[in-house]
Amino acid sequence: MLQLLSRVATPLVLFACALAVPAAAKDKLPTARPAQIQELYACRDIADPAARLACFDREVGELSTADQAREITFTDRETAKKARRGLFGFSFPKLGGIFGGDEDEVKEIETTIRSVSMDRSGKYTLAMEDDAVWVQIDTTKLPRQPKAGQKVKIKVATMGSYFATIDGGRTIRMKRDR
Repeated sequence: MLQLLSRVATPLVLFACALAVPAAAKDKLPTARPAQIQELYACRDIADPAARLACFDREVGELSTADQAREITFTDRETAKKARRGLFGFSFPKLGGIFGGDEDEVKEIETTIRSVSMDRSGKYTLAMEDDAVWVQIDTTKLPRQPKAGQKVKIKVATMGSYFATIDGGRTIRMKRDR
């Protein structure tokens, strides 16, 4: 019995370790910066003041050219936060901190209903003030039909769906349509 347990447990332990290594390594990966930024930062390490200034002038010129050609884009934290909020509900691959990292990940939003429609099966489509459109995916019946002007709180659920609570009432499961 002990030998059987040993033969089963050892591969399970090795499998668990193999899964843990990539997860731990992922957390320690630095956020990749564009080559133009790295080259600009490298100018700081030049000891000779004239050579350092020449490096900064050259690299800032290249950065400006890349910016004008739209090869690189700059944003601040607030703009990135607004972009994440506007994309809330859509599924995207992890983009390596393109919007500033996971610490500012949007987990829920509060918005206002602009219009409501219902399909033949009794499921709601809610168009929001921010132009987002959400579609009900469960069969929960609401005691009252949602109306334009009502507040909605939408938060992340499971399996790519979201929970919407209209004016603090019953929660329905939804997905972002557009």
